[in-house]
Amino acid sequence: MSDALDPEVLDAAVENVHRAGMPGLFAEVRDGDQVWRGAAGVADVDTGRPVTADLRHRVGSITKTFTAAAVLQQVEQGRIVLDAPIGRYLPGLLPDGRGEAVTVRMLMNHTSGLAEYLPHAYSSLKAFPALADTGPQSLDDHRFTRFDPAELIALGVAAPAVGPPGGAPGLYSNTNYLLLGKLLEEVTGTSAERCITRNVIERAGLRDTELPTGPYVGEPHSRLYESWFGMIDPPRDYSVYDMSWVGPSASLISTVSDLNRFFGMLLAGEIVSPSSLAQMRRTVPVVSQEGRTIEYGLGLHPTQAPGQDTFWGHGGTAWGAGALAVISADGRRRVAVAVNLQRWNALDSAGRPRPHPIDDALAAFHRVAMYG
Repeated sequence: MSDALDPEVLDAAVENVHRAGMPGLFAEVRDGDQVWRGAAGVADVDTGRPVTADLRHRVGSITKTFTAAAVLQQVEQGRIVLDAPIGRYLPGLLPDGRGEAVTVRMLMNHTSGLAEYLPHAYSSLKAFPALADTGPQSLDDHRFTRFDPAELIALGVAAPAVGPPGGAPGLYSNTNYLLLGKLLEEVTGTSAERCITRNVIERAGLRDTELPTGPYVGEPHSRLYESWFGMIDPPRDYSVYDMSWVGPSASLISTVSDLNRFFGMLLAGEIVSPSSLAQMRRTVPVVSQEGRTIEYGLGLHPTQAPGQDTFWGHGGTAWGAGALAVISADGRRRVAVAVNLQRWNALDSAGRPRPHPIDDALAAFHRVAMYG
């Protein structure tokens, strides 16, 4: 079981992350009726403006949990069958018979075998930095580029499959969630963003959460500093960026308070039904973007320290922004944390990220926040 909140311990842990080199971070931890909010460091390294716990923030792939919830709501209404082939709804989009072999569930739990489109987006569109063969110039080149999700999906679909449909382990791929966005559009007759906003964000009463239609984060927010493994030195602010390159897979803007509210309502069965929540927590092995094999459900995955309670949630990154939101299986303990620097690790001669003091300090804060 997690311990009750100790504000002094949490304050010290969050300050340690800042001292280890993180410009700024902020978090909210809830345990039953107890609430701790804390922040350390700066939101702007030039002016010294401090971070505060109410800032709006890009939360990256935490978006996937929202998209998965919207899809499951359509399953509950009978518009989508979870184990039906995606070709039933989006005919002709997946070639070579894959449209009949890949199911909606496989897209949601990353066992579709579809490749990640991002590396191919660089080689085809010169749109994203590929770590192996380029520097970070394309981040600047595409701050205001508006991408067509169909074009991005086509890149992932055209790439060699990374495995058979339903194969294990799966491979984490943003292509899957762009396809789920197209699925939502097909069955609801509105954009995926509007569907998720109306049925998930507004339903949960999240006042500071949105899927942006432009490159700006509403105030108040931190600047977001991208290091790109030390290739951008000093790290550069990418808080202004058009997130159409990830859309319903990773473009969400939220606050730590809104994230804790959302995950609390989700596990209480107030966003999707208890039976849908059980499907979300039915996991399979999936290889993450970092190359680790994790258990992954339908837009949710578990985290557990040895001998401790299981937490459910998601993490996410964008250019310069990182976030994690998790909730204990019993719904009592909720943790949401946001950081304003990404890819702080320099690379060794083999191209692997070197250890950095931020790594250990941030992991220590996560442990304290989750388990006391």
